[in-house]
Amino acid sequence: MMDEKAIIEQVLAGDNDAFGLLVEAYQDRVYNLALRMCGNADDAFDLAQEAFFRAWRGLSGFQFESAFSTWLFRLSSNVCLDWLRAKRRRPTVSLTTVDDEDEEVQMELPDPGKSPEELLLASEDRKALARAMNELPVEYRQILTLRAIDDLSYTEIAEILKLREGTVKSRLSRARAALRNKLLQNGNKTESETSIPSERRDAP
Repeated sequence: MMDEKAIIEQVLAGDNDAFGLLVEAYQDRVYNLALRMCGNADDAFDLAQEAFFRAWRGLSGFQFESAFSTWLFRLSSNVCLDWLRAKRRRPTVSLTTVDDEDEEVQMELPDPGKSPEELLLASEDRKALARAMNELPVEYRQILTLRAIDDLSYTEIAEILKLREGTVKSRLSRARAALRNKLLQNGNKTESETSIPSERRDAP
């Protein structure tokens, strides 16, 4: 088992190559987190790179009060949240062009408000779920994503978000209810018929 504390101490002592061991250990999980939150492979790659860069730059602030993975997931989640918030602030852009008959034609660039997860999800139900997810507040989307990736427990999510477990459970419940309502408003199936993230039977 990798001694993360020793590796971090090596990095802080000036051995930057040692940080590559941490990247190798967590790159898949960080990438998958970013992919679930942004839905686009290229963006997820960039966000994962940014997360590791911020981790390397801020490693001196890591106090070993939690697991390194918890600290890294919190940082990575915040990188994704910043990206999502910035993306939502960008308006849809429309362009006007002229066709062969000299008539004006509107060309719309892709709406950044729509969920890019649609590019990854094949079924119509999953596309509807992705659209509804994208309409949720970013905090709800974040906690639903954290619950899905790597089967994270309430305890792990609480550490990542710096919340009490009770707050995690209540926020997750509100997020699921909001997601279900979005699906119903959009004319989609009820929770029992659609793959809305739900509680695991063995959940703590």
